[in-house]
Amino acid sequence: MKQNTKKKLKTILPLLLGAFLIWLSLSKFTTEELNEIQNSFYNANYWWIGCSLCLAFLSHLCRAYRWKFMLNPLGYQTKLKNNIMAVFVAYLVNLGIPRAGEFSRAAIINQYEGIPFDKTFGTIVAERLADMLVYFFLIALAFFAQYDLIKNIIIAKIPHNPILIGFVVLVFPTGFYLLFISIQKSKYPVFMKVRTFLLGLVEGVKTIYSMEKKWSYLFYTFSIWTLYVLMLYVVVFAFPETSHLGLDAILICFIMGTFSFATTSGGIGAYPFVIQQALLLYAIPETVGASFGWIAWTSQTILIIVFGGLSFLLLPILNNTSHQS
Repeated sequence: MKQNTKKKLKTILPLLLGAFLIWLSLSKFTTEELNEIQNSFYNANYWWIGCSLCLAFLSHLCRAYRWKFMLNPLGYQTKLKNNIMAVFVAYLVNLGIPRAGEFSRAAIINQYEGIPFDKTFGTIVAERLADMLVYFFLIALAFFAQYDLIKNIIIAKIPHNPILIGFVVLVFPTGFYLLFISIQKSKYPVFMKVRTFLLGLVEGVKTIYSMEKKWSYLFYTFSIWTLYVLMLYVVVFAFPETSHLGLDAILICFIMGTFSFATTSGGIGAYPFVIQQALLLYAIPETVGASFGWIAWTSQTILIIVFGGLSFLLLPILNNTSHQS
């Protein structure tokens, strides 16, 4: 009974948070400003939105193809079409139930390719670890690319107190070290889960390193994330007010926007709001930032709904046809 309640809460709470963020982001606008947002939607150059969708679609294809590099060493040759449709269905499931897409993806390959669920799911976990490493790299890249901006924000937010700064500099590393030791030795369930997660990170990295085609795998990993950044970057040309922004500015928006997907289902409400706040750092009006965020999110979501829905319908049809032939 408690488990069912927890599952329902995990589904409902992100949706409620998304609804609240939608209300929060739109409630502060006047009627005139809402009309400005509406006009921005009408006047946006949708040719660039189309380019963004093409880049997004290509990134999903790369993810499906990259998956073969993890499955082949296990002795399985999957059909690329099934990989592609499994990826799209996973994204579709994530729109409704956060992080459930990985399970559905493994279940699909188990059903249509006959690969054991645990092995398939293990490759997805290793894949996420590789993605996490690239994401951390992008965060570091954004920090160095926008160092002055980030420094000024930090200076504006943190009190100018040398004693406080010195205390933080000394205490934070010490606390982190003690926490690390505690995690290593503790038998508490929470610490044991953290330790298992960290060990999983190490094992995942080792798997990628020992892979026969690791360089191809890494190439596609970086390609996926490059396409992710570019599909947001090209949207700047859809609005005259944002067309001057550089790739470094969009990198900040991308990183902040990616965080939003961890808070709500499919980033609903959170993604447009975060993008709007990020663009404020570059003096982009709130109305334009809201339009930018909503168009970027809506277009990508429609892509997932269309191709995820088609994949869900076509999976049994195409596999039955190939089986009969």
